[in-house]
Amino acid sequence: MATARPRSVRTVAVAAGLLTSALLLSGCGAIIDSITGPSEAQRDEPGGEVTAASDADVFSLQLGDCINESAPAETEETVEYESLPVVPCADPHTGEVYAEHELPAGEFPGDQAVSDTGMEHCYSVFEEFVGLNYEESTLDFWAMFPSQESWDMADDRTIQCFVGPVEDTVTGTLEGAAV
Repeated sequence: MATARPRSVRTVAVAAGLLTSALLLSGCGAIIDSITGPSEAQRDEPGGEVTAASDADVFSLQLGDCINESAPAETEETVEYESLPVVPCADPHTGEVYAEHELPAGEFPGDQAVSDTGMEHCYSVFEEFVGLNYEESTLDFWAMFPSQESWDMADDRTIQCFVGPVEDTVTGTLEGAAV
C-alpha cells in the first residue's frame, strides 16, 4: 500500500510593469511526479550545464539553467511549483535563472515579505545581468521563492530570479543581451 508523503513546493512572483506588481503563481508536476517526485536536471557533469530537456525538481535548478515556463500571466491565485521544464540553453526557451539570493534563517517572514524581498533583489541585479535597466529592456523578470511549506519542511531560503522575453522564445543566454 502506497502512502502519500508531504511535498515541498516553491512559490513564484512576476514583475508586471513595475516592481510593485508582484504576483504569486504555480503549476503542478506530472502524475509520476506525485508518486516519485520530480528528478534533477540531466547535466554534463555534477553542477554542469543541462544537456537534455526534462522536468526538474525546483530544488535542483541552478544559476544559468534555462526553462520553458513563461512568466505567469496576472492572476489572483497563489499556486506553487514542484518542478519546471528545463532545456539546454542552446535550445529555444522562455526563461533563464540569472540570480539567487539567500534569506536569513529564522521564522518564515510571510508570503508578502518574501515576495517583496525577491522582487526587489531580482530588480536590483537585472541591469547588471542583462546590460540594460529593466524599464528600458524588452525582457521581463520573475522570482521563485520559498513558500511557508518549503521553508518549514526543506529549510528553503533561496530566492531565484528568472529573465525571459515577454512573448516568444530565445536561444542562448540573456547575459549581456542589452535588449
